[in-house]
Amino acid sequence: MTGIRLIIILALFFLCSCSTAPKLAPLPEDAVVLAFGDSITFGTGAAPAESYPRVLEGLIGRRVVNAGVAGEVTAEGRKRLAAVLDEHHPALMLLCLGGNDFLRRENEARTAENLRAMVGLARQRGVNVVLIAVPKPGFGLEVPRMYREIAGEFAIPLEGKALENILSTKSLKSDPIHPNAAGYRLFAEAVAKLLRTSGAL
Repeated sequence: MTGIRLIIILALFFLCSCSTAPKLAPLPEDAVVLAFGDSITFGTGAAPAESYPRVLEGLIGRRVVNAGVAGEVTAEGRKRLAAVLDEHHPALMLLCLGGNDFLRRENEARTAENLRAMVGLARQRGVNVVLIAVPKPGFGLEVPRMYREIAGEFAIPLEGKALENILSTKSLKSDPIHPNAAGYRLFAEAVAKLLRTSGAL
């Protein structure tokens, strides 16, 4: 009996591990993509044409609105999101916030609550969401678990490694917390790849 139970448990584990990643609706050619975030979205450390939203626009053939505000924490992003959604009516939002919360040592539970609220608001309005994880500084860089948890709760795609890898590589940074032009291009390429694998493109 014990052997049968073990086989069942292993089979369930195998099925769960093989489950498909979250999918997105295909983006029409005239769709608007909203890149919502802080200075990393804005493009601090590079020319405007080298920001990740601008590079991404060229990679995916869709209009990408750069709604990045330098220095913004998640509480501020939560307050302004509704107006930005009303203004641009995106089909997809790329949410990349949290870095300034970590730098200011904001309560991580409140940061997670703000991210959940922003994902929830977009989804209520019929906007698909991709969550982009921002690494937390410490002894090296590490992506907080909350990003994976939120992506799992809402069943949305997560780009969980690109920024960690870029910001861990000196040659890809303009300063300790921002990519340079080469870093932003790699970031845009990672997001474009995720959009393809998730079915958006």
